[in-house]
Amino acid sequence: MDQQLIAAYGQTAPQARMSAHGNKICRANIQPGAPGVLAKQGSMIAYEGYITFAGHGQGMQRRVTGGITGERMQLMRCTGQGDIYFADYGADVAIMQLNPGEGLSVNASNILAFDENLEHRIKMVSGVTAKFSGNGLFNMELSGQGWVAITTRGTPVVLNPAERETYVDPDALVAWSTSLKVGTKRSMRLGGIVGRGSGEAMQVSFKGNGFVVVQPAEDATDRFHVRG
Repeated sequence: MDQQLIAAYGQTAPQARMSAHGNKICRANIQPGAPGVLAKQGSMIAYEGYITFAGHGQGMQRRVTGGITGERMQLMRCTGQGDIYFADYGADVAIMQLNPGEGLSVNASNILAFDENLEHRIKMVSGVTAKFSGNGLFNMELSGQGWVAITTRGTPVVLNPAERETYVDPDALVAWSTSLKVGTKRSMRLGGIVGRGSGEAMQVSFKGNGFVVVQPAEDATDRFHVRG
């Protein structure tokens, strides 16, 4: 057996409830009596120990521009005793711990796994409603105390808008602290220069204490479109 291969890629001792293996795999440690983990269906790539999987409710509907699309985010509930490994088609994985009083707003497609004791719901983002065509921007909002794993297409940058207002292309936006003040900024007709769209360019603005996670790739699902 190649010991160098094992040393380079083998598992390491868990450092926390959720930890990263490399930058593309999340490992969650589950113990009896502790909260289970809710994860994107199909994201489990391996597990060790005794783990049971079950569907979680009927899925979470999310509304996007143009009305209700019927798109659902399907979650599975993982319980038992052991370690579970999650991944999502080679996307980068970022893991964070929420403390009491903290919240995170995440594009639902970027959710990988989170502790089931966290409060979670699909919510319209205040500050941008009615400024986008259709019904506005809807995200999954998580709050409480527990762990969250999200995915990004490429290595993300985490921005701190505490000292100066920060503007993000909405198609590259992944997640942000719910403590931030969120708004929009409409640029002149530079759609072919700023961003990738046509017509007017729109950015989401952030200000306050917290962070914003931005991925180095645009969301191909066209979450919302600005009409010029």
